[in-house]
Parts: sequence; C-alpha cells; structure tokens
Amino acid sequence: MRTGMFALALGLACLGALPALPSVGWLVWLCGLALAGLCTRGWPLGIGLLGLCWACWVAQQALDERLAPGLDGRTLWLEGQVTGLPTRTAQGVRFELEHPQSRRAALPSRVQVNWFGGPPVRAGEHWRLAVTLQRPAGLLNPHGPDREAQLLARGVGATGTVKAGQRLQASPPGLRDALRERLLGVAAHGREAALVALLLGDGAGLAREDWQVLQATGTVHLLVISGQHIGLVAGLLYALVAGLARWGLWPRRLPWLPSACALALAGALAYGWLAGAGVPVQRACLMLGVVLLWRLRFRHLGALPPLLLAFNAVLLANPLAALLPGFWLSFAAVAVLVYSFAARLGGWRPWQAWSRAQWVIAIGLLPVLLATGLPVSLSAPLANLLAVPWISLAVLPLALLGVLLLPLAGVGEGLLWLAGGLLDGLFRLLALVAGWRPAWVPPALPLWAWLVVAVGALLVLLPRGVPLRGLGGVMLLALWVPREPVPFGQVEVWQLDVGQGLAVLLRTRHHNLLYDAGPARGDSDLGERVVLPTLHKLGVGSLDVMLLSHAHADHAGGGAAIARGLPVGRMIGGEAVDGIALQPCASGERWVWDGVVFSLWRWERGHSSNDRSCVLLVEAQGERLLLAGDMEAGAERAWLAATEAPRIDWLQAPHHGSRSSSSEAFIRATAPRGVLISRGRNNSFGHPHGQVLERYRRHGMQVHDTAVSGALRLVLGARGEVEGVRGQRRFWRSP
Repeated sequence: MRTGMFALALGLACLGALPALPSVGWLVWLCGLALAGLCTRGWPLGIGLLGLCWACWVAQQALDERLAPGLDGRTLWLEGQVTGLPTRTAQGVRFELEHPQSRRAALPSRVQVNWFGGPPVRAGEHWRLAVTLQRPAGLLNPHGPDREAQLLARGVGATGTVKAGQRLQASPPGLRDALRERLLGVAAHGREAALVALLLGDGAGLAREDWQVLQATGTVHLLVISGQHIGLVAGLLYALVAGLARWGLWPRRLPWLPSACALALAGALAYGWLAGAGVPVQRACLMLGVVLLWRLRFRHLGALPPLLLAFNAVLLANPLAALLPGFWLSFAAVAVLVYSFAARLGGWRPWQAWSRAQWVIAIGLLPVLLATGLPVSLSAPLANLLAVPWISLAVLPLALLGVLLLPLAGVGEGLLWLAGGLLDGLFRLLALVAGWRPAWVPPALPLWAWLVVAVGALLVLLPRGVPLRGLGGVMLLALWVPREPVPFGQVEVWQLDVGQGLAVLLRTRHHNLLYDAGPARGDSDLGERVVLPTLHKLGVGSLDVMLLSHAHADHAGGGAAIARGLPVGRMIGGEAVDGIALQPCASGERWVWDGVVFSLWRWERGHSSNDRSCVLLVEAQGERLLLAGDMEAGAERAWLAATEAPRIDWLQAPHHGSRSSSSEAFIRATAPRGVLISRGRNNSFGHPHGQVLERYRRHGMQVHDTAVSGALRLVLGARGEVEGVRGQRRFWRSP
C-alpha cells in the first residue's frame, strides 16, 4: 500500500515540473500504458502514470478556462456576482466575480478585479461593471514568485480593473461581512484588523509594518488562517469530548471516540467556512479529516500512511495546489516532525519536545524555503516558541469565544478587548525580535548546492549518535557557495520586471551598479517588494553605485527602500529626490571596473524632468549598452551632438518606448541591434507606441519587452543574445 501511495504522490507532484502539458493523444497513450502496468509487476509505475494523467487533465481544463488571448487588454461590460470577502485596500477594493457574463464574449468562471476608488462592495451582490480584462499574469523576475501559477491554482481565469459600475442587486451583509464590520467596530487596543485576519482570514487591514514584523520573525502563519488554527479548533473540541468521557459525563450510549472525531471535524469545517474556505483552508480541513480517520480506524499503521494519504487526497482534489508554496510548506513541516520524532527512543518532557520542534522545523524547512525563494527567518525558532502558544492557547480561544458571545451585551466585546490586548503585546514583542534578527533572503543556489543542503538538513535532524549526523552541519555550509563570477571585461545586465518603471542591475567581476530602483506609489513600493529581494537572490550584498536617472516615481520611487536594505557606496541622481542624498550626475564622468567602461551624460538645458535624465553608457570589450532613462527627442539630439561615436549595440528604450522618444534620427545614428523595453502590461500610457515599435522593426532591431518576456538578462561583452525569464518554460506561462 505504501509503495502505491508513494507512486501516486510522485505522479501527482510531477505536474509543477512540466514545461508543457501533453496533448490529448499523448494522454491517451499514457493512460493505456498505465492500465497495462496495473495488470503486471509494473503496477507502481501504472499508478504513478494515472496520477500524472489526472493532474495534466485538470491543469488543461484550468488553462482552457483562462481569458481568450484576443480579449487581453479589452474593456468589456460584464455582469456577475461577488464571491468571497471583498478586500479593502489603500487604493480601493479588490474582489472576485463568479460566473461573470458578457454579451460580447465568453468569460472565465472566476475573475478577480480591482476597483480603484470604488464604493463598498459586499459578497453576494450583483454588479454590472466595465472592466479592462487581462490574462492572468504578474511580474516575473529571477528566483521570484510566479503570480501566474498562483492565480491558476486558485482558479482565477482573468484579472481586471474596473472603470465604471452599477449595482444591479443589493445584498444584505452576509455573516462574514457583518462579522468583519462588527470586529472592526470593537475596541481591541488598535488590533481590530489583526482579529479580523485571525478569525476571518482577511489580512488586508494589517499595516505594512505588521506584515514586515510577521515575515521577519517567521510568524505569518499565526495571523493567516492555516492548518494550525483549524487543528487547534478541532483539538479543543476533541479534548472536550475526551475529557467529559474520562470524567464520566459523556452519555454512555454514544461512543466517545467517533463522537469526538465527528465533532472535531464539524467544528473545523465551520471555522473553515467562516474563514472563507480558501485553498489553504480546504487543504487543512482535508488533512484533518484524514488524520481523524487514521485516529479512528488506522492508528496501528503508524504516522507515514496518513501523511501520504492526506498528500494524495489534497492533490487528487486539486492537482494545481502543487504550484503553491504553502502546500509544500504545510506538508514539509508535518513530514519533518514525523521524521525527527517518530523513530526516537524514550520520551521528552513537554517543554523539551516543544522547544526541539521549533529548531527541527527551522532546519527541516530550509530546503523548501530555498526552493520556493521565500525568506528565511533567523529568529523564527525563538519567535514561534513564544508566539504559537500565545496565539493558540490564549488569543484564539478568547477571540472565538468573544465572537460567540457577541449577542451578550458587553461580554463578547470584553473578551475581544482582552484578545486584542494580548495581540498588541505579542506584536510589540515580535517587533523587538525582528529588530534583533531580521529575515534573511539567501542567494539562489545551483541545483547541486541545494541538494547538498537538503541532504545536510536530513542528516542534522537524525538522533544523536547516528553516524554521519555531524557531516550534515558541514554540508549546510553549501548555503554560502560563492556565485559564479562574471568574466573579466564583461558585465552581466539584468533589466528587472517592475511593471511601469525601470530597474537595471549591472554586475562586473567585483562591482555592482543599480540604474533606477523601480516604482513606488502610495503603499506599493516595488523597490522594497521586488527589486531588493531580487538583488539578494542574485547574490548582491552591496551596491557600489545606485544611479537614479531622474526624480519620477516610476524610476526613483524604490530608491529609499534600496538604500535602507543594502549598503550603497555612492548614490548619483539626475535630479534631487526627496529623502535620498544624491550626488549630481556630472556629464563626462567616466570610470572603469574590471575592464568595463562606464560614462555619464546629462542634458543640463533639458526643459523637462525626462530630458534631464542621467544617461549611462556601458562598454565591455567593444560591445555597448545605453541606459537612457526617460530622455525624449530633444535630449536625444543633444546626446548625439555631444557624442563622437554614437553607435551602440543595445538600447534601453527611452521613456518606455514613448512616442516622444526614440526619434528616427536617434535610431539611425545609434543603429542598435536590439532594444530593451521596461513597461507594464496594458499600461494606460500606451507604451510602447505602435509607431516606435514599427521604427524599431524597420531598422532591424530585436525587441525585448519585460511585459512579454519577464526580466531580461544580457551579458555585455560576450556578443550573446538577450534571455527572458519567461523563456524558462512552464506549462502555465502564456507564450
């Protein structure tokens, strides 16, 4: 039985590694091979192939549900019902529509939209909306998160921005809506939003500083409803029945064990429904059901079969869950505890088992965190040692009891006030821990180094006295394997995918330069959310120079976050930027790093901020790249007049390919072989302009676009080609 479950698990989990889904013909052939294997000694292979075929079929159905390519970027009127709990953001409201309909086209069954400055929206309401639709996508950077995969796993077939709308049918506030409003209205020491996150799974009201503290201490799982909360509710109900039975207070005609399991599952399902029944909650409830079944009937088989059964049950129900990092973290945490505790002789005292569990999980999850590109919290063992019982045994029971007793005037509010006070104290304590040991974003490892770390973690978790256990600690040193150096005389160029903005990393053998830092608008700072983590994952520990071309927010907005997160030797700017001390860009300044020549230029007489952009020319072994910022036609003419040798090989599209830039004279004089465009998909500015694209193509230039290819990589001086991250094939990525 275990062999079959292992085979099925392997077949289902292989889905995420496929560069493309097999055709219908291949699926039929694989199913026939699987059925043949089931009738022979190759039955494990047959089971694995059946699991793979099922996963591929479900994935293909989800891909077919996505928005048609011809509708990408179009604005349509559609009607649909709001599902789930709408999320209020600083800019407006985000919600999902179920089974939307349009007279002009067939739409996916689930669409997620943002309405900037929109009115309050409630679950169950019917709306008629004008929505600019997009195929599911997101920013795609090296070793970064893949939003397209996450949307596919959640069943979202399109995203969009609401331009106008009309409520067709009002809906009285549902239980979750009403409860959220009630919770936000109680006095809870300023932690009302945290209570909403804890009880309803809606973390949109948490301040950015709170999220940073939770991430730095590895305690996000405490405020985002997870298996821990579901298990706690079930455990409390199970313990209640078991205690009553032990004290002789449970009716003898009812067997206590089946009753305890049934009540625990019912309570968990009710709590999961209250929390919105999202994918993580569904996974947790399914896992809990398997565990309770094991407790009821199959406890004699040990701990591994229920873990495998739960793993397979979750993936059979939704094979696309394997695309979510949370899926792997959930099962890896349980597997690590089983691996570390099940085979040990003798027992530990409760406090010893609890403290050991924290460092066991920290080490055991390290390979999973590295593989998924998530930050590693160095303070997580200590923080969770205190925070988990704080939430589990005090805050959550008080909060749940407070919600149940809200009809009793003053009683429920008092309990919620007390729970909020405990939460406030916890956040203050976690903030101190986060300041002491912030989260670490390790550089991405080559496959061989990751395998060494994974084996080392398994060895370290072996019991004392087992041979080779000490070798595991040595193998963990592969975490700090040095990155492959850039050859002398060459420069590695990464134009990051930051949407409608610009951020370009240039790395020579011993030096790093960042040209522009990505956009920041309101609470959305892509310098902090995208650029800084990507730099860490690329192994950039410091910047010799950060150059901000000009003061516009789409270029300089992330500069402050970069300066806070990395040591920067020198900061240069084409214009003054609030909050950052910049040295002025001096035309004619030139320096050489590792055989690579860098030259600055700026049009002092520029009439606009765009034309005053600080321009950087990079030359490596005769191959030249021009980073032009947002300079427009006037600045282009001035640059040509000031430059003796205007020929270049690669051009960063001035002003994102705007109609006011990339003039005919400039393109003809520079004659680049290719252009790198940084812009947002379906942006409201219309970048790049159609006339500019035609001009590029007429001059034989290769066009590379972050909105199409994700982050772009070029090794200047090697005479190679530009590579896009989207070129790393995955079956869910749109071509």
